[in-house]
Amino acid sequence: MLNENVMAAVLEFRRKRDWEQFHTPKELAAAITVEASELLEVFQWKSHDEVTSLLNRPSRVRVEDEIADVVILLSYLCHDLGLDVNDAVRSKLKKNEVKYPVEKSYGNAKKYDE
Repeated sequence: MLNENVMAAVLEFRRKRDWEQFHTPKELAAAITVEASELLEVFQWKSHDEVTSLLNRPSRVRVEDEIADVVILLSYLCHDLGLDVNDAVRSKLKKNEVKYPVEKSYGNAKKYDE
């Protein structure tokens, strides 16, 4: 997910503040949910045109900040669990290929069991 230099900076930021003690898997998962909700809030109740406009203005920085918060917290969680996010994504894609074969899923937003 993050390159080595960015990941090192993220971990150093946390270490300097002695926050590892608060970053249990449960707390990180909860914090990811909170930050993802804050990202959603940026778009809530806006039309497609309003969202397009928002993303083309300086207010786009808020979207970038909320995405960064989610990625930082997810990076901490993956690091702390010793989880390689790229391996996890590859594994999940294989599972999803079975659940959502192209011939049944192409252009269709329904869940695999509907």
